[in-house]
This record gives sequence, structure tokens and C-alpha cells, in this order.
Amino acid sequence: MIEGTVIKSTGSWYNVLLDEPTPEGDNTLRCRVAGKFRLDDMNLTNPIAVGDRVTVELETNNDEETGAIRGIADRRNYVVRQSPRRKHDLHLIASNVDQAILITTIVDPGVKLGFIDRFLLMTEPFGIPTTIVVNKADLYGAEEMETYEVIRTIYADIGYRVLLVSATTGRGIEELRAMMHGKRNLLSGQSGVGKSTLVNAVEPGLELRTGELSDYTGKGQHTTTFAELYQLSFGGELIDTPGIKTLGFNYLKPQDVAHNFREIFVVSEDCRFGGSCLHRTEPGCAVKESVEEGDDRVTDLRYYSYLQILEEVEGQNYWERRKV
Repeated sequence: MIEGTVIKSTGSWYNVLLDEPTPEGDNTLRCRVAGKFRLDDMNLTNPIAVGDRVTVELETNNDEETGAIRGIADRRNYVVRQSPRRKHDLHLIASNVDQAILITTIVDPGVKLGFIDRFLLMTEPFGIPTTIVVNKADLYGAEEMETYEVIRTIYADIGYRVLLVSATTGRGIEELRAMMHGKRNLLSGQSGVGKSTLVNAVEPGLELRTGELSDYTGKGQHTTTFAELYQLSFGGELIDTPGIKTLGFNYLKPQDVAHNFREIFVVSEDCRFGGSCLHRTEPGCAVKESVEEGDDRVTDLRYYSYLQILEEVEGQNYWERRKV
């Protein structure tokens, strides 16, 4: 038995970086899953994630040295999402992450604050620090910079780091590199935001494949097919993930949504019904009062995102929800 870290998931096979080489001298081994693995009784489309620590048994198939994954070590955290194809199931994105970095843009494609809020709701329940990186600064004029300042103010005021960068000009790249140093970084974003180009700017030796926006739809085209972990030359690791189009939350309950919008949770201490308030029609709701009075503790943009997600979660059938 040999231990190692899963560095790539390709569906039915996983690449594992071994702690020590095999008798054949291989440091990386292509492995299959042996046995059934579950996560908190959830239905998973994939039982193993990039970042998992695993125990591998060596095998030989047609003169090729491969491995069988026999065990998974306890995860200190993980990132999970509702499967985009099977709404009753969940998909593991990565595990044992030090921080998440969400790449977004103001234009080309246009910014979607609702998607930012959804991504934060994916990392917040697991205590994963998240930074919002706004890319393509070289394309921004005065109007776009005003939009950026609105975004920066909204999210910085509730404790998230916001960084303006340009993979083209190099603006903010050194700051981003310093922030990633020595950590396992999960990079994600919607297609077309320049994630692969940005990764290549941070670590030129990786030479990740990049893509253009679709001329027909104006949306990004996927350039990353599977999640993969890379070693960073300046120290640390990077998990590159496929571009995300949508995020659903069949594993959350309404109260989970309320408790993981940071500022809403803080202000809820002043609600008449405290942490049980869902901040819609309840009397004495401090969150609604904050939005109506415009005191900036809870912004209307975040509040409307919250209401939309809450409605979606409540609209799902009981059997569509999965406990995390």
C-alpha cells in the first residue's frame, strides 16, 4: 500500500501523486476506484475529489502499472455543488483547500453579482476563505471602474478580499501570487472570465489551454475539462476547475442560506426571532429594516440575491435535498 494525493480526476480514473515512487520508479500513478465510498450519506456523481489523501494498492494491467484506491483519509474540508446534470446528486469539486479564488469580470463577459453570491454560499458553510479576483482591468473605463468600486465596497465591507487584476498587463499579478504562496488554492469562475490566461500569468510554466468568447452567444467556452492540481514554483498548489455555468443548492436548507450570508447572520441577532428569522415577512426583522433604511449593513443587492436563492431552496422537493 502506498499513500498519495489525488491531483487529477478524469471521471473513472484518477491521477495520484505518490508520497514515494513505486518499484518501477513512478511518482504519479493512474488509479481506479476500488470499493464504494460515500460522503455523509450523500449521493455523489464522483466519490473522490482532487486534493483527497488516498491509500493505493499497486496493480499491473497489460504491462502498465496502475493502482486501486482502497481508502480515503478524513477531509478537513471540501467544496461540493449540485450536479448540473443530475439534480438529485452532488458533485465533489475539491478537498482539503486552504482558500478559494473566484475569478470574475466587469465586461467580456459582464459581471453577475448573483453568481458571486452563489459561489460564496458554496464555500462559506465549510469555512473556506474566499477572495474575489476581478480580471481584465485593462478593458475598464470610468464606468466599469465605478462598477468595480461598488463590488469592492459590497464584499470588502463584509470581510471578503477583492483584488483587481489584468492577466494582459500584469496588474495585480504579484499581489495575487503573494496571496497564493504556500497555500492550496482552488481557482474557479464562469467560462470566459480569463481564468486559464490568469493562471498562465501567475505561473507561466503551466501553459494552460485558453479559449475565446463564443461569437454567437458572447459567453465563454470551456477550456478546462477536469479538475487538476498543480504545484506552484513559488510555493503552494493550485487546483484548476472547469468553468461553472450555474450553481444550485439541493444540499442546503432555508436556514443554512440565512446563516451563510455573513452580514445577514450578524444583523439577525437583532431580529425579534433571532437566528430562526428568514427575513421576509416576519415582524421585527432587523435585516429588512437595514435594507429599507439603507444603512449599508445589508445591501439591497445582496438581500435580493438571498431572497432568490432562498426561494429556489424552498422550492425543491424534500427528496432533492442532501444533508451536508
